[in-house]
Amino acid sequence: MKTALITGATSGIGREFAIQLAEKGYRLIVVGRRVERLEEMKSELLVPVEIIPCDLSKKKECFELLKKLEDENIDVFINNAGFGLAGSFIETDIKKEVNMIKVNDIAMHILFKGILQNMSEVGEGNILNVCSSAGLLPAGPYMATYYASKAYMVSLTRAVARELKEARSNIKVSALCPGPVDTEFNDTADVVFALKGISAKQCVKEAIQGMKKGKLIIVPSIKMKLATTFSHLLPYSARVMITGRQQKKKLGNQQ
Repeated sequence: MKTALITGATSGIGREFAIQLAEKGYRLIVVGRRVERLEEMKSELLVPVEIIPCDLSKKKECFELLKKLEDENIDVFINNAGFGLAGSFIETDIKKEVNMIKVNDIAMHILFKGILQNMSEVGEGNILNVCSSAGLLPAGPYMATYYASKAYMVSLTRAVARELKEARSNIKVSALCPGPVDTEFNDTADVVFALKGISAKQCVKEAIQGMKKGKLIIVPSIKMKLATTFSHLLPYSARVMITGRQQKKKLGNQQ
């Protein structure tokens, strides 16, 4: 039985990955802070599920997690944990921003590298870094730090993918870059989506299909594929201005 490791599995995209990979017969290792939610999910799935409580905003716990996984043969790693924060950069809470960077980038980086090194000993595997379409755009006024954190993820994934290709490795890495997805994300970020989101089910289904095809950048839904593809035809300043307008709409009654 193949094994899938999923971080941020308590809700949204992470939970949906657990459901769909379980349906494909994967044994699951799920990581998150809200253990009661993981226990509830475990009771609903028909495959072995191991729960590892972990606060990925704490670097020490990230390394402790890797230590616990040393003897595991991970076939698929869904590097999903992350969250957003909206508002004017001059006004947003610095502690929340730093915490977001710790989860979105530092934890992602530590686990990406650690699991990749484990996979390299076996010689194969798939890693999906759950990024955002935000990481494909030049900047995001009113979600400035979030956009920057996701750009880091996309850049890192692209670079590592190239290194693996040149090494003729059988390990594949991908970046999932969805637009709005109907999850708890907007509640955590305190935003209202300016555009209609897709379901987590559709997002994950397209992500798994993209991984199977060996795609590097996976953008679910035709609308977002077109948006991210043709945005490059616009000047940099225009893209930033349009993105800023869309992000400002998300603030809802904050303004």
